[in-house]
Amino acid sequence: MNETIYKESMNNLFEAHEALLRRPNEKEPGTNGWCQRYRYPVLTAGHIPIYWRYDLNPGSNPLMMERLAVNAVFNAGAIFHNERFLLVARVEGADRKSFFAVAESENGTDNFRFWDFPITMSETADPDVNVYDMRLIRHEDGWIYGLFCTERRDAKAPVHDQSAATAACGIARTKDLVHWERLEDLDSGGSQQRNVVLHPEFVDGKYALYTRPQDGFIDSGTGGGIGWALVDTMERAKISQEKILDPKVYHTIKEVKNGQGPAPLKTPGGWLHLAHGVRNTAAGLRYVLYMFMTSLEDPSRVIHRPGGHFMAPEGTERVGDVSNVLFSNGWIATPGGDVFIYYASSDTRMHVATSTLERLIDYCKNTPEDELRSYASVQSRNQLIEKNITYMERSGMR
Repeated sequence: MNETIYKESMNNLFEAHEALLRRPNEKEPGTNGWCQRYRYPVLTAGHIPIYWRYDLNPGSNPLMMERLAVNAVFNAGAIFHNERFLLVARVEGADRKSFFAVAESENGTDNFRFWDFPITMSETADPDVNVYDMRLIRHEDGWIYGLFCTERRDAKAPVHDQSAATAACGIARTKDLVHWERLEDLDSGGSQQRNVVLHPEFVDGKYALYTRPQDGFIDSGTGGGIGWALVDTMERAKISQEKILDPKVYHTIKEVKNGQGPAPLKTPGGWLHLAHGVRNTAAGLRYVLYMFMTSLEDPSRVIHRPGGHFMAPEGTERVGDVSNVLFSNGWIATPGGDVFIYYASSDTRMHVATSTLERLIDYCKNTPEDELRSYASVQSRNQLIEKNITYMERSGMR
C-alpha cells in the first residue's frame, strides 16, 4: 500500500470513529412511565479507540490491518466522579479475554470516550484467566471499590473438559479509577460467586455484601437467590454466615437464578435495588431486569417487591453474542434525583435508560406483587380494570 492510500485509510478510520463518538443520542418514542430508553447504544466495540486495535506505523503494518480486534463492550459499572459520568466497561477482545476500561461522558447519554489506557488490574497469587462485570461502589469508608467476577479453569476437571470453570469475587479499591489496589478474593466458604455487590454503608459496623451463592459456574444449584452477608474487613473478606433476602421462585422471571445488579440507591423511603432475573425458555435462558426495595433500618429486609420485569430485551437488544439478555451492574443517581440506568444487551453493547428516584419509588411501592398463580393474577388485573371503568364513567370518558 503506497503512502497516500495508507494515510487515506487511516484518516477514514479516525473520521468514522469520531463521527460515532460525536453522534447525539435520541429518546425513543413512547414510554410506559417507568424509564426512558434511548435509540443508540452508548458503548459498542466500535467505540474502542483506533490505537487500541490497529498498529498505526506503516513500517510494521503496511497493509493497515487490525491487530487486536475487540468483540464486544458490555456489563459496565457506573459512577459519577469529578463531574463526569464514568463507566467501567467489560471489554472482550477477539481472544475472548475480558478486561476493564473507563469511558466518560459529560451528559451520561452520549459522547462516551475511553481513557487512553485500559485498567491494569494486578493478579493474585492464583492468576485470573478472565475478569469481568465490575460493580463500582463509593463506600463511606472513603474508598471506591470494584467487585468483579474472577474466573479460572476448574482444577478438578478432566483434561478433556476445557470448558469447566470456577468463579469467585475479585476485590479492588481505588481513589481515582486509575490506580487500583487488588485485595484478596472473597472467601465465600466454598460456594462459587459471580454476582457480589458491596452495600455503600456500614451495617452494624461491618461491610455488607449482596451475594449469589452457586454450586457451579453456570447453575445456581442449591443457591437460593440474592444473599446477604456481613464481613469484618474488605482486605481479607470472609463470609461466615449468609442468608437469602430475595429468593428464586417457581414460574417467575427469576426461577432459574437471580442476582443483584449495581449497589442499591438510598432514598427517604428505602433502598432501591435493580437486579436481574433468569428463566428458561425453549430458546434458552432469558435475562430481564427487575426491582425491589429494602428497609433503611435493615437493608436485608425487603419492603416492596413489584411483580414482573422492569425491563426486558426489545428489538435489536434481543440479538447478540448471547441473545435475549439484559444485564445491568451500573446506575447513577444525580443530586437532582435523575437516575441513569446503564444496561447491556445480549452480551454485546451498552445502553442507557433514564428515570427519576420519584418514578422508581412509585413503581416499587405501587406495582402489585406477583401473586404466583394465574387466578390471582387475573384478580389483580380485574381490580385495576374495575377501578378504571368506575373512574372513566364518573369523569365522562366512557
